Amino acid sequence: MSILTRPRQTDNQQYPGQVFQLPDAQVILWPGWLNATESVALQAELGTQLVWAQDSIMMFGKKVKIPRQQVWMGDSHCSYRYSGTTFMPAPWHPAVKQLTDEVSRFLQQPLNCVLLNLYANGQQHMGWHADNEAELGDDPVIASVSLGAARRFELKHRRQHWQLALDLTPGSLLLMGRGCQQHWLHRLPKQSRVTEARLNLTFRYIAPKV
Repeated sequence: MSILTRPRQTDNQQYPGQVFQLPDAQVILWPGWLNATESVALQAELGTQLVWAQDSIMMFGKKVKIPRQQVWMGDSHCSYRYSGTTFMPAPWHPAVKQLTDEVSRFLQQPLNCVLLNLYANGQQHMGWHADNEAELGDDPVIASVSLGAARRFELKHRRQHWQLALDLTPGSLLLMGRGCQQHWLHRLPKQSRVTEARLNLTFRYIAPKV
């Protein structure tokens, strides 16, 4: 993939991404949305300044630790429940808040919370799932920025034999548009040859409780 440098204060009409028109959904990838200098600096800052935790979730009736570390961050009302565990948002880190606002402006989508995942190496991974928790609404739009090691990202249709694999390079921005969480699953598989860390920020929107 070609590496592009994102102009500041731009929008996605002026900076076209790689569009994947999938059955029942759309995915757009902007490689190099953050340039190399920004990516390295942000990864170093967040890797050392955030309080990372290896949380536990319920699987087959047992609590098991997830194969990665994570931080849930966002506006104060943005709690959510996943696999038997309720996650309360940590206060915004200034750099994360700034990036969230930039992504929101670029995509012209409201975003007010982010799940940060830290994968120490290619042995740490994320299994097949959809970001379809009730708090996110019926058809959420999910965006993510990747830092550190390049990793393969895979999607598969829930009912048909469609699949898509993408290489998420450092600084890339990925948008899973309408329909993705309803009709598709995605994962970050193991890659034994990857020895460096990857930090991923996944941006969402949770409506305030009325």
